[in-house]
Amino acid sequence: MQFEDELQQVLPADLPNREELITKGAGHLRLIVETNEQFNLTRITTPREAAIKHVLDSVLPWRLFEKAGLVLDAGTGPGYPGLPLAIVLPHVRWVLAESTQKKAAFVESAALQLGISNVEVMPLRAEDVLKKARMDLITARAVAPLTKAAALFGPAVRQGTRALLYKGPDAELEIAEALPEARKRRLLMKVVERFELPENLGVRCIVELTQA
Repeated sequence: MQFEDELQQVLPADLPNREELITKGAGHLRLIVETNEQFNLTRITTPREAAIKHVLDSVLPWRLFEKAGLVLDAGTGPGYPGLPLAIVLPHVRWVLAESTQKKAAFVESAALQLGISNVEVMPLRAEDVLKKARMDLITARAVAPLTKAAALFGPAVRQGTRALLYKGPDAELEIAEALPEARKRRLLMKVVERFELPENLGVRCIVELTQA
């Protein structure tokens, strides 16, 4: 599959390190397609949809991450959003946590092959990583409902870490449902960014968790 042309068309012109993301983002997608023949990493139907739903979706909120020193991508799966963001923001250090060993091994191999040196892959659950190290930010794309996320990330957030979680169009409803848990754990939740993916491929909200 040819992914470069699709990335060239969909990525914003003002994106930092855009050309590098086109090259390495396409290489990453090709590695996923190859690996999917052995075991399923993530669904890829067409190059266009993959470019939008995986790479573009990962990097559109890049400005929210640019001032962080160390970011944890919790449950990175095949490397999203961590790897594309690491390419766009090479001055930020990224820890990509993935408890499924095969997926973690894939991400580590992909980062090595693509020459993305500002990432560290940990084959652990995010909450176990957070017990060992202090992060500036936690992010996750395929994250649990906010009620569960508050329980998982609450201890770290109470110590000064912020969380930026990728959610769908019903983020406000999820926040309302998670309110009792958030209050119990003294957390604040709010939508800090909302964007629409091209070609009706969905609405994305970024929900921030901070100390109350």
